[in-house]
Amino acid sequence: MDSRSVDIRLLQSLSRVELDEINRGYTSDARYFIRKTETTQCTTISLDYEPLEQPYSKSWNSDDEELNRYQQAAGMGYSLGAYNGQKLVGISLSEPQLWNRSLWVWEFHISEAYRGRGLGRRLMDAQAKLAQEKGLRVLVCETQNYNVPAIHFYRSVGFEVGGVDLSYYSNTDLENGEVAIFMKRKI
Repeated sequence: MDSRSVDIRLLQSLSRVELDEINRGYTSDARYFIRKTETTQCTTISLDYEPLEQPYSKSWNSDDEELNRYQQAAGMGYSLGAYNGQKLVGISLSEPQLWNRSLWVWEFHISEAYRGRGLGRRLMDAQAKLAQEKGLRVLVCETQNYNVPAIHFYRSVGFEVGGVDLSYYSNTDLENGEVAIFMKRKI
C-alpha cells in the first residue's frame, strides 16, 4: 500500500467506528522500568529500557464520554486525519492549551495496514506545521512506559521525554508498573 496517495487534511468529524478501527491498542516486547529515589537533597526518576519475557498487549474501546470529548476536539480546527479516499486511515486528534501555547495530541494512530510506510511521520509533521501556523510552540503526547513502539516512534519524529507522572492513571501507578510518559516536540 502506497501511503503517498493518502491525503492529510483537517479532521471535521469522528465516529466511534472510525476511532475504534484505528485505535486498537498496542503490543510491546519491552518497557521502560521507572525507578524513583527521593531524599531531602535530591529526587531522581529514571527510565531504563528492559526487554520483556512475554509481550505486553493492551487494548481498549472508547466510551461515550471520551468519544464526545474527541468529537468536540475534532471541531476545533487543530486535528488532522489521513484519508485514503474517504476512509480514515490515520488520526492526530489534538486540542490546544492556549495559555502555554501547547498542542496536546490526545490520540495519534495509523491503521495497521499503513504502518511502516512513512505515513505516521507525514501526519506528525503536518500536525507540527499546523500548530506552528496557529502560533503554538510545542506538541505534547502522553503514552505509557510499556508502549515502547510509540516512544520509539515519537523520538524518531523529533520528540523527547518531557515529563513523567507517577500517578496519572491511579494512585498506585508506580507500584502497578504502568506510568505516564509525556513526550514533547518543540516547534
